[in-house]
Amino acid sequence: MKTRGKKYLEKVKLVEHRKKYAPADAASLVKQTSITKFDGTINLSIKLGIDPKRSDQQVRGTVSLPGGLGKKTKVIVIAKGEKIKEAETAGADLVGADDLIDKISKGWTDFDVAIATPDIMGSVGKLGKVLGQKGLMPNPKTGTVTFDVARAVKEFKAGKVEYKTDKTGVVHVAIGKISFAEDKIVANLTTVLEAIIKAKPSSVKGVFLKSISVAATMGPSVFIDASKVLA
Repeated sequence: MKTRGKKYLEKVKLVEHRKKYAPADAASLVKQTSITKFDGTINLSIKLGIDPKRSDQQVRGTVSLPGGLGKKTKVIVIAKGEKIKEAETAGADLVGADDLIDKISKGWTDFDVAIATPDIMGSVGKLGKVLGQKGLMPNPKTGTVTFDVARAVKEFKAGKVEYKTDKTGVVHVAIGKISFAEDKIVANLTTVLEAIIKAKPSSVKGVFLKSISVAATMGPSVFIDASKVLA
């Protein structure tokens, strides 16, 4: 059985057992229950009423957080020709073609987002074993396979995040930092939830949002009343 530290147990007392909080109250609590000395990340977890084994019930996409992420997002672009210059001008951290593909194939994954142009995906495909395991593989559904690399780079740098269900039907998304004001946390939270609701597969029946919670890095979970978010 996992043993919790003294600081964690003290913070848990601030959260009422089984209670589901309004978004603003949850934002306040998640700030109070952070136990790290550094500016920790706030993570949103949503349990969806889907069958994760069914391909037609997968939920995946991207959404731009109005309040940003509160951290620098390292973006690389795999492209060729004039798109290399376009990506560099837009602020990409690293741009390349075969040279960058070779570097990644050797295990380098020190970045948060990989963007690629459609005409080079034939070569990028062989990076599946390296990037797929880390969820970094460029994908048209998330806007990371595109010829409009300048726009993609700027959006991800500004706080665009990807969301997708894991094998248990849960979506995990970072929505900011503990230092964020409560209204900014709520704005990011509701923006993500709105995007996920819009992405609800037509084959899903019954309750879609089964549970919603937020937690600081190493902090306890604070559950949110879905009805108040929707309202």
